[in-house]
Amino acid sequence: MSPANLYFDEALAAETYHRTLWDIYWGQFHRHHLAVASAALVILMVLLAIAAPVVTNFTPDKVNFATRYQAPSSAHIMGTDGLGRDEFTRILYGGRISIAVGLIATTLGLLFGTLVGALGGFYGGWVDNLAMRLTDLMLALPRLFVLIIMTMMLRNANVPWLQSSGGIAAIILVIATLSWMTVARLVRGAFLSLKEKEFIEAARAQGAGNSRIIWKHLLPNAMSPIIVAGTLRVASSIITEAGLSFLGFGVQPPTPSWGNMLQNAQDEMLKGHLWLAIFPGLMIFIIVISVNYVGDGLRDALDPRKLQ
Repeated sequence: MSPANLYFDEALAAETYHRTLWDIYWGQFHRHHLAVASAALVILMVLLAIAAPVVTNFTPDKVNFATRYQAPSSAHIMGTDGLGRDEFTRILYGGRISIAVGLIATTLGLLFGTLVGALGGFYGGWVDNLAMRLTDLMLALPRLFVLIIMTMMLRNANVPWLQSSGGIAAIILVIATLSWMTVARLVRGAFLSLKEKEFIEAARAQGAGNSRIIWKHLLPNAMSPIIVAGTLRVASSIITEAGLSFLGFGVQPPTPSWGNMLQNAQDEMLKGHLWLAIFPGLMIFIIVISVNYVGDGLRDALDPRKLQ
């Protein structure tokens, strides 16, 4: 066999292997019917939130006292609030905020948690002790109390970008600061296990440095638990934002989010305007349960024990 044919066959074999591996991942995920349906539902909700100006003819802050407290109808499918604002429109624009907070805060938390866990798991010694003691310290803090205190401090800080758009940046920063610890422990455990494997010894024998081993060999093999933890963390971040906003410490009006819409609906429920609480609460429930099902599906799909 000529060298050219040998190269072609090796390239073809590598391509076939990767394609088959992804086929196995998809096959495992596809068997989890609730996860597939939930993924489709999450994508639909994200697309509707992004396309809000096209989907609805109203704006979220348009006040019209002539249409106050209208129950759901063909004109306003989710009714209107006490200022005559279309509830469906506010749900869509609020979804932009709630979902964006969940995604961005989770991404920041994943990045920092992965960095802390990777350094501690790879280097060990005093680096590992420092990383894990910091993790233990953050886990020992009373979460709700710290969330509220940090939110108030950042909001009162003389930093314009932290206070813009209802304080969204401050909320993201606070949630990210308190959401990296679980990921750090997962990555540390994966690195402690993987760094003793034969392929790491082979990489060292070929002259690979620490940074190359971490980013090119260890981290790609530790991505499965990171992806699963990140997916589940999105749901937790959305609930955290909704809880803070419900308590009045989250995203501030007039910027809508599902959490502050629930807060505004507290008194309205006593007056019989139940739709003002039902729809934002339903959206939070749907997105959280859907993301959790997607996380379950990814956990099954990426389980190495099933890749046979």
